[in-house]
Amino acid sequence: MTTPPITPHTIVPDSELSGALGLLPPAVRPFASLARLDRPIGWWLLFWPGAWGVMLAGGAVARWDLILWLLLGAIAMRGAGCVYNDIVDRDLDAQVERTRNRPLASGAVSLKAAWIWLVALCLIGLVVLLQLHLPAAIVALASLAPVAAYPFMKRITWWPQAWLGMVFSWAALVGWVEVSGALGGAGLLLYGGAIAWVVGYDTIYSLQDREDDAMVGIRSSARAMGAHVRGGVGGFYALALALWAGAIWLVRPDPLALAALLPVAGHLGWQVLTLVPDNGDNALTRFRSNRGAGLLMAAACLVVGTATIF
Repeated sequence: MTTPPITPHTIVPDSELSGALGLLPPAVRPFASLARLDRPIGWWLLFWPGAWGVMLAGGAVARWDLILWLLLGAIAMRGAGCVYNDIVDRDLDAQVERTRNRPLASGAVSLKAAWIWLVALCLIGLVVLLQLHLPAAIVALASLAPVAAYPFMKRITWWPQAWLGMVFSWAALVGWVEVSGALGGAGLLLYGGAIAWVVGYDTIYSLQDREDDAMVGIRSSARAMGAHVRGGVGGFYALALALWAGAIWLVRPDPLALAALLPVAGHLGWQVLTLVPDNGDNALTRFRSNRGAGLLMAAACLVVGTATIF
C-alpha cells in the first residue's frame, strides 16, 4: 500500500519539509502541520535566544545539556503555541490565502483533537521545565500569560510583532537565570535585543500577507510601516545590535569582544539591503535566513561567554 500523495489540504505552501511530511501516515500529517513540525524555522528562532542566554552567561561547557533541553522545549512549545494560535485564529485563517489550508481552518483537524494535541505538547514542555532550578522555572512559567495573549494582539494593536518579540525572546531570560542564578543587566539587554530582532524578522514575514491582512482587518508592523518597511526593519535590527553590544560589554568590557557581533551585523545588513517588500518569495527567504543570523549570534555569545571563564 502506497502513501497517498500530499495535496493542498495536507500541506501549506511555505512548508520546508514537504518530503518528510509525506512519509508520515496520512492521519498524522495534519497534526504535524498544525504544530508546524514541517517548518523548523520557527523552533530555531524560539531556541536561539535561550542558547544565547546560556552561552553569554558562561554555561556553554558546563551546561551543554541545558542547551539540548532548551532545544527540545523550543520544538514542543513552539508547536503548542502554533496549535493554540490556530485554535484562536481558525476563522481568520480561513479568509487568508496563505493560511486557509491550515489543518483547523480547512477542517482536516477537529477543534477537540487540536486541544488534545495542545495538551500533549505542553506535557513535553513540562518535562523540560522540571530540568530547571526554581528561579529559572519561575521565569519560564511567567511567560504563559503573554503567550496566551499573543493571538489577540493582531486585533487590538498595529504592533503584534512587538508582543511576539516578548514571547519568542523569553528563553533568553530563562537561560541566563538558570546559569547565573539571577536576572542581571546583561541578561536584560540580551532579551531586549532579541525582542528588536524578532520585530524585524517578523515584519519581513508579515510582508507576505499585507494585502490579505488589509482585507480582513488584521494589523501588523508591515502594514504600519507602509512604504518605509525596509528602513523600519533596519532600525529594529540596529537597535538589536546596540542592545546586544551593551550586553556583551557588561559581560566583557573589551572593544575586541564587540567585534564578535560583526558577522551577525553583516548578515542582518544583507537582509535589509536585499529585501524586496512586494516580493513574497524574497521576504520568506530573508525571514528564514534568520536561522543563520541566530547561529552567528550564538557564536558571538559562545566566544565572549567562554572567554570570561578562563
